[in-house]
Amino acid sequence: MTSHAAPSEPTPGSAPGSPVDAAAPGTPGMPGREERVGAGLRWLAGWSWRWVGVAVAAAILGWLVGVLWVALLPAFLALILASVLQPVSNLVARRTPIPRGLAAGLVMLGAFAVIGGGVIAIAPSVSGQSDQIASDATEGLDQLRDWAVERNLVSQDQMDTAASDVRDRIGDSAGSIASGVLVGVNAISSWLVTLALTLVLTFLFLKDGHRFRPWAAGVTGPRAGRHLDQVLDQVWTTLGGFVRTQAIVSLVDAILIGVALAVVGVPLAVPLAVLTFIGGFVPIIGAFVVGALAVLVALVSVGVEGAAIVLIAIILVQQLEGNVLQPWLQSRAMQLHPGVVILAVTVGSTLFGIAGAFLSVPVAAMVAVALRYLSALADPPAPITPPADPADPEEKPAPA
Repeated sequence: MTSHAAPSEPTPGSAPGSPVDAAAPGTPGMPGREERVGAGLRWLAGWSWRWVGVAVAAAILGWLVGVLWVALLPAFLALILASVLQPVSNLVARRTPIPRGLAAGLVMLGAFAVIGGGVIAIAPSVSGQSDQIASDATEGLDQLRDWAVERNLVSQDQMDTAASDVRDRIGDSAGSIASGVLVGVNAISSWLVTLALTLVLTFLFLKDGHRFRPWAAGVTGPRAGRHLDQVLDQVWTTLGGFVRTQAIVSLVDAILIGVALAVVGVPLAVPLAVLTFIGGFVPIIGAFVVGALAVLVALVSVGVEGAAIVLIAIILVQQLEGNVLQPWLQSRAMQLHPGVVILAVTVGSTLFGIAGAFLSVPVAAMVAVALRYLSALADPPAPITPPADPADPEEKPAPA
């Protein structure tokens, strides 16, 4: 006679499909409602405190960046320059018998010669027409204001009130204008110090940068050092790719928009093209600002029809950049959503001005690289099983 063993008493935390899962609430051993609610609240409280810790750490990090900005700015600018020049410096050091330090110095001198030659070539036209660009932009804004008033989009009283507020603010700040010269001198001296530090650090990064990753991996140990080395390699590749691809995109934008301005007959085509190239290093927002400036100048120089043609040309160039150039050139270098780029530029420019607007996107890209690496570690790819061969008679389908 076969004996039937009594089922074992269910225990809390047993696997799915156990008697606990099938038991009705109130079964002995089954957690009560208050216990399940308490466990959920404990989980929520634990994660809430973790996010509070993350927010506090982010606030402290932001405060430290603000305090150490005078040292972090030249260091990060030097990293960007070194990421662009390092391939050339390594090539010179490998193909020639000269030391690495001398190769780094020669590469830097060559880069400065190219940049300096370009600046000298375009400086006369840009510097001689900068005042006219500002004057035409102001006049274009006045024309837009008159157009809006004529069509009752904005009343004349509102425009007069806005102008009066601007004049009042200028009058209230007249007392601080006298100290403007001293502030300007301090700003120039600060930028000169930043430039000198950037050049020195760039040379040191080119000369000895190859030793940093092995040193960092050795300090952190074999277990964490392997991951740190891979993250630093991806971050370095992303940083150099951003600068090179952004330079290519900016150059294409400047050439196409400059040609459109010249065809329409705008007399300031060359300086506006130069501004387009410079503004291209601040993704999305830089192109928008310089494009608006070009339309205002065209409105004054060649009239409404010419400004409309320039606006259409700028929109077409931006579509070419956003749908062809950036997905093609920056897909591997950046991998950032446009919304993230806009938020990064906005936060960077608000906190740290022009330098923050320029550096915000590569910093966001570097953070994204680290997060993607951590995500890949948390969710390893599933093993790939080869598909069954229907022609193989030995192959049997897996049981359902």
